Amino acid sequence: MVDIEKANALAVEKFMEARPVAITLAKALEIVPGMHENMLLHAGPPVTFERMSGPTKGAMIGALLFEGKAKNPEEAEKLLKSGKIEFSPCHEHMCAAPMAGVISPSQLVYVIENQTHGIKCYSNLNEGRGKVLRMGAYSEDVLEKLRWMEAVLGPTIKTALEAMGGIDVRAILAKALHSGDDGHNRLDTASLLWTTQLAPYIAKTAKNTETAFEVTKFLGENALSILNPVMAGCKTMTAAGHNIEGSTIVTIMSRNGTDWGIKVSGLGDKWFTAPSPVVKALYFPGFTEKDACPDIGDSVITETAGIGGFAMATAPALVTFVGGEPRDAINTTLDMYEITEGEHKQFTIPFLDFRGTPTGVDIRKVVEKQITPRVNTGVAHKDPGVGQVGAGVVSAPMKCFEDALIAFADKYGYN
Repeated sequence: MVDIEKANALAVEKFMEARPVAITLAKALEIVPGMHENMLLHAGPPVTFERMSGPTKGAMIGALLFEGKAKNPEEAEKLLKSGKIEFSPCHEHMCAAPMAGVISPSQLVYVIENQTHGIKCYSNLNEGRGKVLRMGAYSEDVLEKLRWMEAVLGPTIKTALEAMGGIDVRAILAKALHSGDDGHNRLDTASLLWTTQLAPYIAKTAKNTETAFEVTKFLGENALSILNPVMAGCKTMTAAGHNIEGSTIVTIMSRNGTDWGIKVSGLGDKWFTAPSPVVKALYFPGFTEKDACPDIGDSVITETAGIGGFAMATAPALVTFVGGEPRDAINTTLDMYEITEGEHKQFTIPFLDFRGTPTGVDIRKVVEKQITPRVNTGVAHKDPGVGQVGAGVVSAPMKCFEDALIAFADKYGYN
């Protein structure tokens, strides 16, 4: 029999020792493993076009319009149904992207390097909140912003990052967790720290003062500026702990608005999936639960790495955004200690006497305690082209963890 406890300790140690640094940006086609001209990456486990959620379909349509492969939404949808476009999960290509999570070949992506283990992961640029591609919107104003981001924002950040030698994402997260952030849905402090570090180098290297002004203003006003680098950084952390023989630690959690999926360190690259649940949310004026797409996005990689919903005790202000009271945030974190292997060395919680965040979801504990991981997240409209309609909290479906535990028992001879 394998030594599960030793394997799990090693996996979580690798999570915690990982040091992700944002080093540059590059075209997805040039840097993302396995990417090709007729491929679109999406959040969550594998899914066919017929089963895609509305936001994922909308983001796919918008991506083809952005790429110039279609002239209008109808032409884009026809191409998506033709079989000429390959759909693949971001996680299968060392990427992570929020909500619908679509990454297309021409998009610029952050290159985040785990400098402890030599692992590189990728994520695209963040558009801000509201009516955006990642929420399934594809109107002309959405596309116009994307074009500006690719032509101005991305190249300016790239030059600044390279000039400064990169930004330590882990260090920013550790500090932000002490200032009211959770590392997922509330990144106000982290995004300001990100912008503060970039700003002098943007001023120094931007092609002119107007560009420096536009880029710094956009970053400063977007409280999610750092979300995508954080997600890719967390992906580098959990990837370091993947494929450890005998480990029951979850290394990927992700959803696509249709299915919720997980991968487990000791079970290789097999997905374990269940229908994605609807988020318990606060909705924007004019919207209700009947408008909501089921839970969607790769951003739950933050919880997988030990922050986000697992660190809600650090972010009491967040509960007013997702519906609840400060004690609910603390109770959420306390519950997550019940299903995790360890406490993070780098990420600590002031309200809990600087206790490390709960890190390393153990499928055995999830099933034994009947407690599933809890996530705070945005909510997209169920139809393509609309955008965000609210935000809230959701629990992962138990079936993923039960199926994974059965597979683990089969593989390692515990039956």
